[in-house]
Amino acid sequence: MDSLIVAAAQALASGDALGAMKRVALRDDAPALALRGIAMAQLGDFDRAKALLKSAARAFGPREIVARARCIVAEAEIALVSRDLGWPEKVLETARAVLDKHGDRINAAHARNLQIRRLLLVGHLDEAERLVAKFDSSPLPPAARASHELAVAGIAIRRIRTASARAALMRAADAAQKAGIPALSVEVRDAVDALHTPAARLITQGTESLLSLAEVEVLLSSGALVIDACRNVVRRGNDTVPLATRPVLFALARVLAEAAPADAPREALLSRAFRARHADESHRARLRVEIGRLRAAVEPFADIDATARGFALTAHGKRDIVVLAPPIEAEHASVLALLADGEAWSSSALAIALAISPRTIQRALDALAAGGKVQGVGNGRARRWMMPPVVGFPTTLLLPGPLPSD
Repeated sequence: MDSLIVAAAQALASGDALGAMKRVALRDDAPALALRGIAMAQLGDFDRAKALLKSAARAFGPREIVARARCIVAEAEIALVSRDLGWPEKVLETARAVLDKHGDRINAAHARNLQIRRLLLVGHLDEAERLVAKFDSSPLPPAARASHELAVAGIAIRRIRTASARAALMRAADAAQKAGIPALSVEVRDAVDALHTPAARLITQGTESLLSLAEVEVLLSSGALVIDACRNVVRRGNDTVPLATRPVLFALARVLAEAAPADAPREALLSRAFRARHADESHRARLRVEIGRLRAAVEPFADIDATARGFALTAHGKRDIVVLAPPIEAEHASVLALLADGEAWSSSALAIALAISPRTIQRALDALAAGGKVQGVGNGRARRWMMPPVVGFPTTLLLPGPLPSD
């Protein structure tokens, strides 16, 4: 391999995409096309990057299977960064197996790391943890190792394991410092700061307070009966009763928990669970049926007793009863949470990540766009959704003004 290709590859490894382009911009051989594609990806032109990498894969020819596999891994990374979650996973696994078979441990490890990051992004934590447990990150260069540790921290945060998350972020910060890429160090720093921001609201006996992730972890291990509105489950320690598919029962449980240790009026239960403005006998009959179902569901943890004006929830062993709610409760909050990462998402990618139908996602995006909370860019299948850049004044004010004249 000639010196210009080596120099361009070294520039890309250090995050200097422009330096790499200067060396290979006018070349059309297969290695140069691949490096140009990676450089364009670092510069944010994902469409051009994908086209260049496909051209490089064709130019390498059928005998150069390792080089073609490396191009596929680069395409997979672009798909992940551009939130193209419909990109075929099996193609990446095949490329990883080829690289592993031919002794390219660095790129094989990088491919595995991409698989872990994608699983984390779509919420398949069990499978992501299984791959992490078998993963050896030692072949990865510092930049890729930092990315891997960020993924490990992401899994720990989703599992509410703050000690593991901090340890992974410390390793990520060390790897980012060794890589010498400022943008990567900023990403790690932002992830560290996120550990200290409010992660949930605690509602108990009519009062509310914000909790960090560490405080949420302490609460969940305290033995209190927690009505978890972040995941729609009732939990006590490690024991849980999932109610995500039974929204009426969860709504009733939350109203009862917010009122505890007092009872909740029937009117409040009917209004919150059934959205009944004017309750009649049919509503009251349905309330009795649903309360019976909820009583059976939470029987291992608590009792639900009828009172003169409604129902009361009492935890076994006189434990505290609290509600754990998201920091901000808004319609389509899960869509906003994904878009908050600053990336441009397609509606199909949002549907995959949230495991809901594309039509439901599109309705949610339309409603959010009408409220000015998200904005769409592009048309048709190329349309992408993101958070508005700045709210409250024209974004042209962010542009530099003309230089003063002499």
